[in-house]
Amino acid sequence: MKVSVEISLYPLDQNYIPPIQAFIDRLNTYAELKIIENTMSTQVYGDYGRVFEILNTEMQRTHQTTPKASFVMKVLHGDLSPEGTIKNETL
Repeated sequence: MKVSVEISLYPLDQNYIPPIQAFIDRLNTYAELKIIENTMSTQVYGDYGRVFEILNTEMQRTHQTTPKASFVMKVLHGDLSPEGTIKNETL
C-alpha cells in the first residue's frame, strides 16, 4: 500500500536551517522514497511501512541532535505525488 506524507520540521532554535536541511538530506539518501521539497514542507511518497520505518529512524536522529524540535505531519493513503495521480496510481 502506498502513502503520501507531508512533513515539516520546526527546530526551536535560532539556527534552525541546518537541522532541517540535514533531515531532508538524509531522506534523499533513500532511493525507495519519492521526495518533493518546497519552502513550507517536504512531501514523502512510498510504501506505507517503509516510509514510516524511515521516518521513525530519521526523526529519532533529529531529536538526538536537536532535542527541541517539533515535527508536523499529514498522512494520506495512496501516492498523491504529481506523477502518481497522473498515472492514476493513488490507491
